[in-house]
Amino acid sequence: MVQGVRAQQREQTRRELLRQSRRLFADRGYAAVGLAEIVRVAGVTKGALYHHFASKEKLFRAVLAEVQDEVGRRVATAADAHDDPWTRFTAGCQEFLTASTDPDLQRIMLVDGPAVLGWHEWRALDEAASGRHLAEALTDLLAAGLIPRQPVAPLTHLLSGAMNEAALWLARSTDPADLSATRAALGRMLDALRADTTGTPCRSDAVHGTR
Repeated sequence: MVQGVRAQQREQTRRELLRQSRRLFADRGYAAVGLAEIVRVAGVTKGALYHHFASKEKLFRAVLAEVQDEVGRRVATAADAHDDPWTRFTAGCQEFLTASTDPDLQRIMLVDGPAVLGWHEWRALDEAASGRHLAEALTDLLAAGLIPRQPVAPLTHLLSGAMNEAALWLARSTDPADLSATRAALGRMLDALRADTTGTPCRSDAVHGTR
């Protein structure tokens, strides 16, 4: 019983550290936030912080993983709202762009993430979250004959790279119209991938902002 209570308390401490550090990192950025401030607002000691996270970078990595998982869930939820495989695919891609413009996620995921952890580790986290959903969606499209037969891995990385680059650009944009323009451009790019099974041009309403 005592061990169970202590385990619960440790988990609560960990969650509070993640919650408060995420808020601070989102508001002011990684470089401007110190560990002393984090433990103060979380109401814990530095010893408690170091029990869970060996360094500020390790704490940030845990926050970033949480953010990446959240974006992955948003992508999956947007896709799962549709039964048609093509609409599932395009809705998920568009939700990734939309999620990347959320101010609470932008600084952590797109600005500080690659800078603090390095590009390769940042990409690994992205692949485990949104990238996994993208690969699954492309596999479904291939099975349904909606895109020409081809290896999934290269196409996944090409599309993921394009969307990540667009998300990075949107994170630094000051023009609200850039999101709708980027969504439309993404829609046209995705439509170009689709196999023409009818002999007529393909068009996905979902990716052109009419869903």
